[in-house]
Amino acid sequence: MAVELITIPCQADNYAYLLRNALTGETALIDAPEAAPLAAALADLGGRLDWLLLTHHHGDHVDGVADLRAGARVVGAVADAHRLPPLDVTVAPGDVLTICGEPCHVIDAPGHTVGHVAYHFPDSALAFTGDSLMALGCGRLFEGTPAQMWDTLSRLAALPGATRICSGHEYAAANARFALTIEPGNADLTARAARITRLRADGHPTVPVRLTEERATNPFLRAGLPSVKAALGLSGAPDATVFAEIRARKDRF
Repeated sequence: MAVELITIPCQADNYAYLLRNALTGETALIDAPEAAPLAAALADLGGRLDWLLLTHHHGDHVDGVADLRAGARVVGAVADAHRLPPLDVTVAPGDVLTICGEPCHVIDAPGHTVGHVAYHFPDSALAFTGDSLMALGCGRLFEGTPAQMWDTLSRLAALPGATRICSGHEYAAANARFALTIEPGNADLTARAARITRLRADGHPTVPVRLTEERATNPFLRAGLPSVKAALGLSGAPDATVFAEIRARKDRF
């Protein structure tokens, strides 16, 4: 049985996610930007928290851990244990946990930070990508290299197309404006940008979003396409080089 997913806005533009197995009551939280809205959401579900999974060490993903962790097992990358909140369970890429009755696959996702991980729940077709793959974008490269992030995005893009991508921020409107500078003739992108405008005007989140839609519209996943390379004046360039140019343009946008 697929788990229930609840998307919770936090801080100015963050998201955290609650997973709950309705049969067992087991509950997991992915990232904890701040305690108050997450504690309120948990209280609505009976107050139980079994797991707290962390994608990376930045404060806007972990600042609520101390106030929420009682009774929960806090999970994070062993490579980043020295700068994450104290961990009860350390994981490495390739590990598989059982969370809310389902397998949870740990995916290496460096680029935004070098210790970043993502969590894939194939049974529920969910991937929690933090600040690696984002709605119409990807995280800024604070620590990793363009080659690392391109490799991360390529592996995430290879997940099943029905996978719903649950990323860590509400950046879709700004990302759509930038994406249209790369592919102004992309009809799927134009339609998606209009939907994003409507969703935000009504106060709705733009995530999760299916991976098929990201593949069709996210310029950072499309750096390997000949049409995108040509539009950037980089025909024949390596994919990672094209990705680096797109990321540099976004940084200046």
